[in-house]
This record gives sequence, C-alpha cells and structure tokens, in this order.
Amino acid sequence: MNPAAPPQPPLTVAKLRHDAEQFSYLQRLGVLGAEYGPIVQRYRQLADQMAANHISKRERPTADELAGIGDIYNRIVHRRATPAMAQTCSDSWQGADVELAYRNNPPGIVVIDDFLAPAALDSLRRFCLESTVWNSLRYSHGRLGALQRDGFNCPLLVQLAHDLRHALPRLIGNRHPLTQLWAYKYPPHMPGDDVHADFAAINVNFWITPDDANLDPATGGIHIYDVEAPQDWDFTSYNRRPDLIRRYLAEVGAQARYIPYQQNRAIIFNSDLFHGTAACTFRDDYESRRINVTMLYGHRHEDDFRRPPPQEKESTPYADWRSAALHRSNRRP
Repeated sequence: MNPAAPPQPPLTVAKLRHDAEQFSYLQRLGVLGAEYGPIVQRYRQLADQMAANHISKRERPTADELAGIGDIYNRIVHRRATPAMAQTCSDSWQGADVELAYRNNPPGIVVIDDFLAPAALDSLRRFCLESTVWNSLRYSHGRLGALQRDGFNCPLLVQLAHDLRHALPRLIGNRHPLTQLWAYKYPPHMPGDDVHADFAAINVNFWITPDDANLDPATGGIHIYDVEAPQDWDFTSYNRRPDLIRRYLAEVGAQARYIPYQQNRAIIFNSDLFHGTAACTFRDDYESRRINVTMLYGHRHEDDFRRPPPQEKESTPYADWRSAALHRSNRRP
C-alpha cells in the first residue's frame, strides 16, 4: 500500500448500485460518454457478487475489485452547474407568519408547504440527480449522504441559506449562521431511521422528490418528539446512541408528532428535538429515490426559543403537525 495514497472508501452494494444508475442516467442526458458503459457494467457485477455472498459492505476492497473502478469510485466525476436565481423561496408563505407559528407551537415546530419557488425546486432537484456527490457511506440500510464539505454545495444553495436568514430575521437572522448543509438519498425501501437530535439551534429540513414516487403516502415522513436532548449530553449521546435515546424518551413520556411526506414541504424545528425519518417505500427507479435536504443554523446552546415540553392543548381543525397560520386557507393573497 502506498502510504501517500488517500484512504480507499469502503465498497458497498448500495453505493455501487446507486452509482451505476446515476452514470446510466447521466449517459442518457449526454453528460457522460460511452466510456462509462464498461464502468456501469463492472459496478453492477460487483454489486451482484457481493449481494450473492451476503456482503453489503467491504471495508477494504480487493485489488481485483478496484481494478475496474479504482479511479472513479466515490469521486466527483460531474457536478451540475446550478447558479443562483432571482427567487429561491415561494411567495406562498410569509416569514412573519412562520416566526409567529414557531413561537406559538412549543417546543418549536413549523411546517411550510410550497417552500421553494418552482424554478428553485426544479433546479435543486436536477443538481441532486445529476451531481455525483453522494459519497458519504456510513449510514445504515443503503442510505447515502452528500455533505457540504464534500461537494454538496452550489450558488443556489448558498443563496437559499442567505435568503432564509433574511426571511426569518428573528428566528435565524444574523444570530444563527449556517453551520452545516447536507442531503440524504434513500433506497426504494427502508425502515425508519434511528431517532436522534442534531448539533444546532434551528433545523430546516425539506423534501424534493415528487409525491407520485411515494408508493405509500402513509409513510415517508418524519417523527418529531416533544422532548429536547438534555443539555449535558454530548454529541455521541444525542446523535448516535439510539438505545440511550429510546430509554430517555420512555422515561419522560415523550410524544411524537408525525409529519407526512410531501414534495416541497419544509419542517423548521428546534434542532434539539429528537426526531427520525419514518419508513419509506418509493418507486424503484433512479429519479424516484427519496431525497431530503437539511440546513442547520446556529449552535444548540444559543437557541432563544428553548422552552419546556408542550402541555396538552385544545384541539384545532388542523392536523397536529400543521401550523394553522400556514394552512393554505389562511395564507395571505
């Protein structure tokens, strides 16, 4: 092994199959040429061989396995140019309404439908479909991550992060800068994600895959609990210890709100709240994979909206996950 060479990423069935699909998709668009045909074939062969041997992940690929993919695997071979545009956020919601709903819905959850302007949604979705930035492989069940530092960034995302700070001056504003940005892409079938909290003050989470890709509308959303991670817990405890989290949630009698999946729906919430993605069943083709984008603002100890778990409230005519101020019938003309 060459000590100067960068570490080789693990070989996973999920990554090989995803990339074979993505390369084929880019070939159909004319972005990649015929030279990628043998690479796609090699990826599929390796994935099938590993699956047949009941191996989902190999930490150290063999020399033979690397022979056909070593210069390409888990690298950025294409990133779609995605410039800023005149408008990122939809006109269908008002920042003042969002901030009021967040304050009035302790411990801090608000749902926005039609979050992005149509052109921004389309451009961001194309960026996610075309850019070969899905290179974070540490997640379970075949989920792939794309991180800001590893290529999940473009002028449009930078502009959106900036526009949200201006649209929500009291909730985000200058006090809470963007601290992290990522996206997840899911396999067609996946069980629910482990419950966790994130290292920020405000979490902006939104979905971009079309609704008709979701084969079971009762699934694919997110569960958000009404309990924050204790302030004395470290990152590992509140983000990567599902056993500890489940025990704590049971001890305090935490209640979860389920927010259903919908394309272009954003959930802005107190990032200290425990949450987890629900099981999902999406159509089994490349363009139909479930994609969510997460933007984290600020630091958890600087959250001005921190408050105790919510008390029982009178019922409203809206589902318990929806902010009444942002229901379509209440929106400003």
